[in-house]
Amino acid sequence: MEGEEPLAEDDAPRTAYEIILERLKKKDLDEGVEERPLTGEQRERIAEIRKVYDARLAEREILYQSSRRKAADLEELERLEEEYRRDRERTTSERDRKIEEVRGGS
Repeated sequence: MEGEEPLAEDDAPRTAYEIILERLKKKDLDEGVEERPLTGEQRERIAEIRKVYDARLAEREILYQSSRRKAADLEELERLEEEYRRDRERTTSERDRKIEEVRGGS
């Protein structure tokens, strides 16, 4: 429209993702959380941890699917599903803990 100035970059419409990131950064600042960039070595160690744990999860998935096909009844299938769920939770929790250690969070 005539006579209107173009929007400054700060006034431009933002996505919900950008708004949430901004709020999280502000919350961290308010709580005194310090942002530290990762070193190259830390990135490499984190990538290796993810690779190892992704392989473990894939292996567990294959074993689970194989066991599922052999399940004799519903009760056994439910037991297998519960074991698989617990294994995934334990594995992802362990992976996340190791990554946090590399980041210096412990």
